[in-house]
Amino acid sequence: MKWHSIRMAACATAALLTISTTAAWAQEGKEFFNGKTVNYIVATGPGGGYDTNGRLVAQFMQKYLPGSTFVVQNMPGAGHLIGANYIYASEPDGLTFGTFNTGLIYGQLGGDPGIKFDLADMSWIGKVASDPRVIVVTKESGIESYEQLKALKEPIRFASAGVGSASTIETTMLVKALHLPIQIVSGYNGSDDQLAMRRGEVQGIIASRSSFQQFVDEGNGRIIAQIGGSETDVPQLASLVDDEDAKKVIALVASQSNISRLTAGPTGIPEDRLKALRDAYNAATSDPEFLEKAKSLSLPVDPKVGDDVAVTVKAALDQKPDVVEFLKEALLSRN
Repeated sequence: MKWHSIRMAACATAALLTISTTAAWAQEGKEFFNGKTVNYIVATGPGGGYDTNGRLVAQFMQKYLPGSTFVVQNMPGAGHLIGANYIYASEPDGLTFGTFNTGLIYGQLGGDPGIKFDLADMSWIGKVASDPRVIVVTKESGIESYEQLKALKEPIRFASAGVGSASTIETTMLVKALHLPIQIVSGYNGSDDQLAMRRGEVQGIIASRSSFQQFVDEGNGRIIAQIGGSETDVPQLASLVDDEDAKKVIALVASQSNISRLTAGPTGIPEDRLKALRDAYNAATSDPEFLEKAKSLSLPVDPKVGDDVAVTVKAALDQKPDVVEFLKEALLSRN
């Protein structure tokens, strides 16, 4: 009986130690950020959807990591490649992470030599939105439908962001797959593309719907087709084409709409700190004030956190060889 009591006491003590250690780890994860400066990298210039989303996320993550100070640092260049490489190469202490566009998934699939990261291996914190792609044309272009665009005898100019960006890669793939009469003009970052459309430098763009909804609502352009999403006010591009290879490319682009406005850090952030960051992200993106601000800015909110995002990213990287080959051909023709 005596030994039984001793054994029971030892088990109870071990259980208490396990509980207290787990609680201490959780506390340590959150407490680590108290008094620390967190660098939130936005891999594009000021203005535009990525910058707006990134700053809103940083503002509210700071709220849920008491004592922390978030500093947003814009790091544009090479279609978000510079910023993403910087994030991946950073010290994995939980103090540097940020946002970049999904075009880097295309770059990794295509074997871009400038990529110094593995997206499947990053410390995924969350994603804010699902954001369908749309084909937008200016009112001055006179184009009112996809069929009218397709039938043009002379090419028109479409804006895109830097080389390597989702904007440039998706536009290049779709123009090639659908044989569209479009000349791609890259280098428009932030809100430069909308200014260029207003000035008449370019007549259209393939971009995220959230970035151009206000532009369209203000009467500056019209959406003639959509890729992904559940809206029914414009036709889905896939319903307007018959070619099966083209449909595969459209499906690849549609897969990117499910993982918009990502936040990730370098590989190897300690588990307790990564959990604290994910918890803060979850709290931030469900905060009523965050949701109200996002609504006022016309930013879609459909968040996922942590491993759910990692699974989605890995699925997007898992493409059939024929689709990857088409992507590589599109990237080569772009260059």
